[in-house]
Amino acid sequence: MEQVQINNNSLAFMALANEYCQALEQARNEYGQLAFVNAMLRILPRIYISASDIYVPEALLEEAYIDNRLDEDYYDSVRRNIENLLGPDDTYLEVFHQDMKYSDTPIAQSVAEGLADIYQVLYNFLDSVRDMPADVTMAMLTAVKEDFRSYWGQILCNVMRPLNAIAAGSQIDADTDVFD
Repeated sequence: MEQVQINNNSLAFMALANEYCQALEQARNEYGQLAFVNAMLRILPRIYISASDIYVPEALLEEAYIDNRLDEDYYDSVRRNIENLLGPDDTYLEVFHQDMKYSDTPIAQSVAEGLADIYQVLYNFLDSVRDMPADVTMAMLTAVKEDFRSYWGQILCNVMRPLNAIAAGSQIDADTDVFD
């Protein structure tokens, strides 16, 4: 049987997923608002590109599923920390929401909830592949890429707009509020 190897694009995606999860877990303690926003504006586009570039050999294209491993209370604490950090900037008007087609009124969304939803997907993925052989990891990459196409890729794009608006409209000196 042919040995399955994880390619560089997949390794890069896993590293970015890990970096993203750590950033969200440390949001309240390590960042000011602008530093957090800038960190998200640096990592989210890279995750989008990396998730788009995940390649899975056709032999592994099967129905893969990632179990939900993230505790609901922990999800809520991550979401609340980001919501508190962003304050009134957490809410934005969403134009790509399914219900918007039939609505005359704007639909409000939460940046924190969007970021936490992405966090949940990436956390579940990373926890699923920890200490797994390459063939299982590749199957999980198939699942996370399919989930990206159908669900969280749009969320990622949607939260970029309000994060960009926060960064562009900020009066804070970026040199004093940057996290490296």
